[in-house]
Amino acid sequence: MPARTHTRPGPAIPGGVDSRLPWWALALPALAFVILLALIMNPSHAHASTGDPALTQLLQHAQDLLTR
Repeated sequence: MPARTHTRPGPAIPGGVDSRLPWWALALPALAFVILLALIMNPSHAHASTGDPALTQLLQHAQDLLTR
């Protein structure tokens, strides 16, 4: 029983693929850009979180040890 040989498909047609992005693929990066731009323009709204005092003391101690 002879084995069939597979023929190669023809060359790809340029412009034949139509791919569309979902709406959020453009909306989310644009929203992130606007939020970051607003934070740069008015940094008073960007509040740093307060760290645990024990963690702050540990980091300060590590920094003191490294600078000796």
